Amino acid sequence: MSRIFKSPFAGPLLALIAYALFSAHDVVVKTLGGSYSPVQIVFFSVLLSLPLAFLMLMRDKTDGNLLPRRPGWTALRTAAAVWTGVSVFYAFTVLPMTQVYAILFATPLLITLLSVPMLGEKVGWRRSGAVVVGLIGVLIVLRPGQGDGISLGHLAALLGALGGAVSAIIVRKIGQEERNVVLLVYPLMANLGVMGLALPFVYQPMPLADLGAWAAMAAMAFVASLCVIAAYKLSSAIQIAPMQYSQIIWAALFGAIFFGEALDAFTVLGAAVIISSGVYIVMREDSAKVSENRPVLGTRTRTETGTFPRASQLGRFDEDSDSKGVDDKTD
Repeated sequence: MSRIFKSPFAGPLLALIAYALFSAHDVVVKTLGGSYSPVQIVFFSVLLSLPLAFLMLMRDKTDGNLLPRRPGWTALRTAAAVWTGVSVFYAFTVLPMTQVYAILFATPLLITLLSVPMLGEKVGWRRSGAVVVGLIGVLIVLRPGQGDGISLGHLAALLGALGGAVSAIIVRKIGQEERNVVLLVYPLMANLGVMGLALPFVYQPMPLADLGAWAAMAAMAFVASLCVIAAYKLSSAIQIAPMQYSQIIWAALFGAIFFGEALDAFTVLGAAVIISSGVYIVMREDSAKVSENRPVLGTRTRTETGTFPRASQLGRFDEDSDSKGVDDKTD
């Protein structure tokens, strides 16, 4: 077993397993979306993730309280997590999985754009060109003016990508100042509170089998997050970050098997353009003297939903435990 983890392929393999589990998690989201409102799905997803969150809180050895040191940025990130969670879950319930993933893959492009005003990142013409090409890929997926046009589901996926980018950039900006516990708790509690207030208006009784599906979602997200943490410990970020795009393969496979979704040529073409742009941006950020902040390469998680602790936050708790509170706060 130790030889397996010493293999240069161990990190990428664990990342592939992680993103397969995340995709299976999204299959459950889409399945539940046939019977329940996204509000109810988000609420119980957060509720079932709280035991893990509390476990992480117990392991936090840093001194301090739950008051954020950067309240404005923390509030904006929390709001972004709330709108991202309900937007992404809604998009999965009404759109083919491949379309949702293709749009969410625009998150690195948006991170690159937002890094300029929010982090002071200097983006050269190569990365700027990659962003433009990637956004053209988004337009190919959306095909405005053709067919039924841009639906509410497409707009929700776009809002999810934007919210994930905002959240990632803010963590990069304030991560060295805020305690891990603050970064972890506020999005979870906000989602629980906001969705809890709306829940009485949309609540549907849940049979035991559906509660089991929610529990399976929490378990898959937990195991997937652990795999992401292990992958980044075993391999460099440049090897692991592109693995997130494997989700488009799982989306096509799961969509066909469970929901009878056929691959759309425009979605495939648009996704290929977006993925190519995202991979190029990751490779440019890994080059010496190109990026000071590495905002995309340093975002070690998939799109933020606020329904589960980010893999990067769980990893930092492990680092805190090993180093007795010394943490570089990278995300």
